Amino acid sequence: MRSLIDILDLSPSELDELMDTAVEIERHPEKFRAACAGKKIATLFFEPSTRTRMSFEAAMFELGGNVLSMSEASSSTAKGESVADTAKVISCYADIIAIRHPKEGAALVAAKNARVPVINAGDGGHCHPTQTLADLLTIRREKGRFEFLTVGLCGDLKYGRTVHSLIGALSRFEGIRFVLISPGELSLPEYVKTEVIEKNGLSFSEVSSLEEALPELDLLYMTRIQRERFEDPEEYERLKDSYILTPEKLSLAREDCCVLHPLPRVNEISVAVDDDPRACYFKQVQNGKLMRMALILKLLKEAEKPESEASRGEFLLEGKRCRNPRCILQTEQELPALLKKTAGGVCRCVWCESAIE
Repeated sequence: MRSLIDILDLSPSELDELMDTAVEIERHPEKFRAACAGKKIATLFFEPSTRTRMSFEAAMFELGGNVLSMSEASSSTAKGESVADTAKVISCYADIIAIRHPKEGAALVAAKNARVPVINAGDGGHCHPTQTLADLLTIRREKGRFEFLTVGLCGDLKYGRTVHSLIGALSRFEGIRFVLISPGELSLPEYVKTEVIEKNGLSFSEVSSLEEALPELDLLYMTRIQRERFEDPEEYERLKDSYILTPEKLSLAREDCCVLHPLPRVNEISVAVDDDPRACYFKQVQNGKLMRMALILKLLKEAEKPESEASRGEFLLEGKRCRNPRCILQTEQELPALLKKTAGGVCRCVWCESAIE
């Protein structure tokens, strides 16, 4: 069953196809109003969400379908039901599932147990592929290309699943250069630098000053410092205001720079920036709904096609248990400790992609 767990599950040509469909939906909504008549999406959200959850639900309603909505507080997971069992149960009720979960790898567990397509709506600090779909459509519309862009990523690069997914997507385009802007404690994980950016022959630089980076950027991707990812509240308090984009700072940027943010923001972008024509984060919200509409159509259309494990480049091995405390392996009932060997010879947990030594 074809699902979307990681943005790399979609080829560049499929990304183009989805963006073209999204634009067609916006131009001719009447052609799609009954496209999902008789179909149901289940939105399983075990973390708070406004944009992602409502955009999936709005997407399905606008395609003529229906929505089954569930949160942790109202589900049997509060009684200890596993993600695997939840996916099996919901497959009896819905035609497609969108799941958000705090444990990394939860969406993959759901996909391996569901009998319908599963969409990863965010799994811990791991991946958020549909936010990346929103980002990509926004970039194409604002910049007109993906090649030869200097992309600044600012804030929480360690736990920022939207950052990890966007880097994976953009690393497949020629001439991309990343500027990584973060405090040392929240720097981009080494494996993303070596196994994604450098593996694709791209360059990056690391700086701690937003003002220093701004003049050279084509895109600035701001992120919030995520309280929910910190085990130490004092560390969060110390880092939470590391970067705040103001009109004064934005004056250092190019006139055609594009400012993105996956939202929600806390205070890392001043509201005074909202009226600047370079502020594109609310456009991302609209683009996100359109791309989720396109994705729902694609996955339902392909629902009869089996998903190949080989398509993910995985070599499944039994091995040591993952030590990542945020991995779904730590809480899911009888989940096997599986490893995958990357092209570079590194063994990673199949579920959360943490390196296993």
